[in-house]
Amino acid sequence: MGRPAKYPAEFRREAVALVKSSGRPVAEVARSLEIAEGTLWNWMKADREADERAKDPNALSESERDELRRLRRKTAQQEIDLEILRKAAAYFARETMR
Repeated sequence: MGRPAKYPAEFRREAVALVKSSGRPVAEVARSLEIAEGTLWNWMKADREADERAKDPNALSESERDELRRLRRKTAQQEIDLEILRKAAAYFARETMR
């Protein structure tokens, strides 16, 4: 179980809305709210991803895209390995028939 959120959800939403509506840089808004700049960036990123999911509920998140790329690379490597094993099995089957 994770630790409880340090900032309430309402505060997070208001901070993100302030960045969007004010046109001020994230760093400046973060300083004025006395929170870490990286924290506000994370909230902005989460808000952007939520907006993207709302537009297309079937869209993949960044972590899902990363996992998909990793799994595709792994599958490609396994297909190469399987082809090598098939060729080796065919070779040894021919050798034992002689």
